[in-house]
Amino acid sequence: MNSMQLSRRDFLALMASSIPVAALANDNAAKDKKPAIGLGLVLESYVIRSRVERASGFADPLNFLAFCHERGAAGVQVPIGLRDGEYRKKLRAKLDEFGMYLEGSVRMPKDKADAERFEEELRTAKVAGAKVVRTVMLGGRRYEVFKKAEEYPAFKERAWQSLQLAEPIVARLKMRLAVENHKDYRAAELVDVMRRLASEHVGVTVDTGNNIALLEDSMETVKALAPFAFSCHFKDMAVEEREDGFLLAEVPLGTGFLDLPAIVQTLCQANRDIRFNLEMMTRDPLVIPCLTDGYWATFGDVPGRDLARTLTMVRKHARKEKLPRITLLGQAEQLEAEERNVRQSFRYAKEKLEF
Repeated sequence: MNSMQLSRRDFLALMASSIPVAALANDNAAKDKKPAIGLGLVLESYVIRSRVERASGFADPLNFLAFCHERGAAGVQVPIGLRDGEYRKKLRAKLDEFGMYLEGSVRMPKDKADAERFEEELRTAKVAGAKVVRTVMLGGRRYEVFKKAEEYPAFKERAWQSLQLAEPIVARLKMRLAVENHKDYRAAELVDVMRRLASEHVGVTVDTGNNIALLEDSMETVKALAPFAFSCHFKDMAVEEREDGFLLAEVPLGTGFLDLPAIVQTLCQANRDIRFNLEMMTRDPLVIPCLTDGYWATFGDVPGRDLARTLTMVRKHARKEKLPRITLLGQAEQLEAEERNVRQSFRYAKEKLEF
């Protein structure tokens, strides 16, 4: 078999066996591969500004694109929605003018009746210039949404049906749909979904911090999901101890405990064209109540060693000072903190990671 000309059948066989296709095609070149482009920005990196400037249309893709261009971003990941032909042309023209890339963000089809909306959003994203569109299967956090053990299998079945509706549409449009590990699936569960679906058009948006909330090691999560990675929510994390578990927060790149160089290397080895999008969410730290009964409602099969390892990690990396509580600040101070966190992350990515 010529490794540079994989048939669809060969591709699916490789995906099923979890072999990184890009690494197979050119393993030696991928080993030292660095990102060929700069760092992109996810809209959620500006959750505060999005709220404050909602009336002025900050989250509008054209506005957000121009805003990120001013800050030196290489691209954006943003919901595009349903747009007319003229808007699509304007967005595509701005991308070309700025020399930036575009990734969309879309809501999965709930049922057959919703599939038409899903397809039209993908068409809009494609015409506007996006090749990858990110999505999530669960809007909330698993340990907060589900109160009973039987609720999680029901969610997984609904998600599977939704993916089966979406895959033929994505394939027909020759797009790539990237499912984020969104504090719902543990890594092995999402890998199982990708293997079952076995589609070259459906992969993963690897969030580098989310699965810590599910008692997983961040590096092991990245390694498990890397063979299916189309995109990345790139972030650094910090933790703080508390009686019912721990607190988890995004922090500027280079100030947390994640091994960011190893993460970049692992993902680039698996997909030489992957985009890294900063998701620096300036907010109060999340409560991970892993020492409460309610947290464990859907984690009955998670081994105790995962809890022990996570709590040990928290003790090891917990800071002496408390994590920032953003809601204690005034609006102007919140906006300043958000902008400072993003700019600090970009400096680190350029100086230390060669973005």
